[in-house]
Amino acid sequence: MKDEIMGIRLGRHVLGLAAILFGVITLTWHDFNGWQQIPFAKVSHNITLAYMAAAIEIFGGIAIQWPKTERTGALALSFLFSVFALLWIPRIAAELLIYDRWGNIFEQLSILAGALIVYATFSQSDFRQPVLLARIGYYLFGICVVSFTLEQYFYLAGTASFVPKWIPPGQMFWAITTTVLFALAAIALLSGRLALLAARLLTLMILGFQFLVWLPAPFTDPHKMINWAGNAQNLAIAGAAWVVADFLNQGISQSKAGV
Repeated sequence: MKDEIMGIRLGRHVLGLAAILFGVITLTWHDFNGWQQIPFAKVSHNITLAYMAAAIEIFGGIAIQWPKTERTGALALSFLFSVFALLWIPRIAAELLIYDRWGNIFEQLSILAGALIVYATFSQSDFRQPVLLARIGYYLFGICVVSFTLEQYFYLAGTASFVPKWIPPGQMFWAITTTVLFALAAIALLSGRLALLAARLLTLMILGFQFLVWLPAPFTDPHKMINWAGNAQNLAIAGAAWVVADFLNQGISQSKAGV
């Protein structure tokens, strides 16, 4: 029974739920520029493209929930978020010294990394390609955590403003603390030392952002798309971090079993 419980991979379900939420938000606002900020705002086919993105998000989010379609869903989400990431490149090239542009592409890549790991770890093949793809996704996510650290460091005052004022001892304290924790998580993931513990604690911290920062946001202003999109984005990154933890736990379980 214990082995069956340990074999459950919850990360993909969280990632899929976030994708469905993205799709619903996109359909509701007829736009996907609330978070991805895709440079199609003035394109005549913007609504058509938004509906296409929403369809992929909802399809991928639902498909990834079930073992028979998990790989297909992960592939659909990998494709979509790789496109979202690539579309940030022109903005980075135009504003090379503004780290926010880099931070946004790495946020998209972190979700892509989670989807890649799900796609790779589902494979029953004995070939090396799925293992390699999973490792690529893992290290890509680790690099993204480095970016999360830098983004909070460069925009520390902005990060502090997101912290609810009622949480002691103060907003700046938690901005600095979470930045340090991101840095420690990045070191652990990329070095492999205490990586599973780091992935689990990182997941908990990002879920903490969800409950303390993003979930209350729509109640403050339900008509503001960013408040809903922020929930989807944060949940997707939390899901990706959870996928990484599941991947590491699976590797440890297999090593103990002599697989």
